[in-house]
Amino acid sequence: MPPISNDWLEPLQGEFKKPYYKELYQKVMEEYKTTQIFPPADDVFNAFHFTPLSEVKVVILGQDPYHGDGQAHGLCFSVNKDIKIPPSLVNIYKELHEDLGLKIPNNGYLEKWAKQGVLLLNTVLTVRAHQANSHRGIGWESFTDAVIDIVNKQDRPIVYLLWGRPAQTKKRKLDNPNHLVLEAAHPSPLSAHNGFFGCRHFSQTNEFLQSHGEAPIDWQIEDV
Repeated sequence: MPPISNDWLEPLQGEFKKPYYKELYQKVMEEYKTTQIFPPADDVFNAFHFTPLSEVKVVILGQDPYHGDGQAHGLCFSVNKDIKIPPSLVNIYKELHEDLGLKIPNNGYLEKWAKQGVLLLNTVLTVRAHQANSHRGIGWESFTDAVIDIVNKQDRPIVYLLWGRPAQTKKRKLDNPNHLVLEAAHPSPLSAHNGFFGCRHFSQTNEFLQSHGEAPIDWQIEDV
C-alpha cells in the first residue's frame, strides 16, 4: 500500500502509529500475500490520493469495496472504465438523471468526482475476492472514523451524503455547524425505492455549496 503523501499525511500520522493500525497493516499485508484481495494494494488509498483534504467539499460514504474481479480501485461506488456498471451505481445515475437531467454514462469510473473534491470513502478499505464484508472488524473502521473526525474539524462548508444504515452510523461524529448532512436509503436495488430515488441529494449539495460561495460539483460523468 503506497503511503499517503499529500496533506492527509499530517493529520493521519498519529493513526499510523497506533497499535490497532500496526495490527491492521500486518493483517492486510499477510492477506495480500496469501489470498486475492481487492482493490489492488496500490489503489487502497486512492480516495486520499485523488482528493486532498484541503479540497474536500463532499463526502460519500460506502461500506466495503466491490469484491468482483477488476471492479474496485479505491473509490467507493466507482469501478474501472472497462467494467460493467454495478447495480447501486446504476441507481445513482438514475437519480442524477431525475434530479439534474444528466445523461447516464456508459461507464462507472468516478475519478472526475474525486478530482472536484468528492471524497469517495468506504468505511472498510479492503475485501477478499468474492467475500463481501470479509475485512469488516479488522481495524479499518477505526481508521475511517479518524478520517471522518478530521473532515468534521474543517471550517469550510462540506456536505456528507449518508446512504444506508452503515453510513448513517457515522452521523454521531458530525457536529460541525458549517457542514450539511443528508441521509437517504442505500442506492442498492434492495433499498433504493425506500427513499434513495427522489432524495435530490445532488442538487441539494450544489445549492448548499453555491450558497456558501463554493463552486458546485459537475456530476456528469463522460462516456468513454
